Amino acid sequence: MRNRSFAIFMAFALAGCPILFAGQTSGAPAAGAKVAVINIQEAILSTAEGKKAMQDLQNKYMPRQEEIQRRQQEVQQIQEQLQKQLTTLSEDEQRRMSRELQDKQKILRRMTEDAQADFQNDREDLMRTIGQKMVKVIDEYASRNGYSLVIDAGQVPVYYAGAGVNITPEIIKMYDSVNPGQQASSTSGGAREGQSSAAHGSAKTPAKRKR
Repeated sequence: MRNRSFAIFMAFALAGCPILFAGQTSGAPAAGAKVAVINIQEAILSTAEGKKAMQDLQNKYMPRQEEIQRRQQEVQQIQEQLQKQLTTLSEDEQRRMSRELQDKQKILRRMTEDAQADFQNDREDLMRTIGQKMVKVIDEYASRNGYSLVIDAGQVPVYYAGAGVNITPEIIKMYDSVNPGQQASSTSGGAREGQSSAAHGSAKTPAKRKR
């Protein structure tokens, strides 16, 4: 149940990443120029730092996730009670329960929307922070290996790429080599430690939430 709820957060949060280019050329690459393709979002989330950051984010939002699940169960119980006892409840009791159901549904909807928005903003901050460092890694890798252009395949349609054009695995390895000490925890105990945080919680710049 917990994993399914987290998947719901992720579905709302996956908003894609900005197009990232490396190299010193502008416009279309010259004939014979080396061009590489990378999936920047996949690269970010596959680094040791990215894995740990996403694990921490999931732990952070776990209490809110569990509270939403609890309220979902309350709403479901009231709905089932109304359906089962529709013919036996008095009109006053039906009206009372209907008002209670509407109030709980409204609170649940607001809590879910707030949690989704907060999670998405936090995830985008995470992606932007790691992405800024990854751009430097991509630039260094491209310069070192003679690439004129590196394209984010997650944003630009790529209908064909020859063998060796996708540099995502190489960028992940290079990023991890220059950003040591950011290992994701492999124990479930470590995942539970973050649940003491106040709040359960991919990367274009997020719009600021209006209240």
